[in-house]
Amino acid sequence: MRLLLDTCTFLWIASDAPALSGRARQLFRSPDNEVFLSVGSAWEIAIKHALGRLPLPEVPERFVPEMREAHGIVSLAVDEEAALHLSRLPDLHRDPFDRLLVSQAIVHGLTIVTPDALVTQYPARTIW
Repeated sequence: MRLLLDTCTFLWIASDAPALSGRARQLFRSPDNEVFLSVGSAWEIAIKHALGRLPLPEVPERFVPEMREAHGIVSLAVDEEAALHLSRLPDLHRDPFDRLLVSQAIVHGLTIVTPDALVTQYPARTIW
């Protein structure tokens, strides 16, 4: 399976938080699955950290790539096709970062790992 982590899922994996569901933890750890983090999530982390809304143990430009590498997570670029697919999504979720993840999942055939119930209303595969 090809998994796309939402931002909070990535942060919970990085901190080994108990909020991470057992199923998400199992799928993430399975060597049969390829796991991605969107550049959009890196952007969201950088913005929230700069605004003082997301404390991190180090600056985002070190934290994100170090955590990705430590956990075998592949960076997923934001490409034109996924960006333009945003205009075809119904207006169910106001968070632009989550909408971008939905577009990327649809365009690239990924399953989003998220606890966000609003994301599950889109025509993308989701698990939690």
